[in-house]
Amino acid sequence: MKAKELRDLSAGELRQKEKDLSQELFNLRFQKATGQLGNTAMICKTKRDLARVKTILVENKTRNMTD
Repeated sequence: MKAKELRDLSAGELRQKEKDLSQELFNLRFQKATGQLGNTAMICKTKRDLARVKTILVENKTRNMTD
């Protein structure tokens, strides 16, 4: 997911996205541990998406503090 797309979301939607991505990352790690995960690159992609969401949440928070 692109950062530009994430910036268009509200804070509530971003928090929900963060929760969803965290759950997805847990599931992917679990699948990898049990040998059921075929595409291990999905773990890296999900981590990056989660980091993007967290970064934009912090950006929004600091932007609101300065306003």
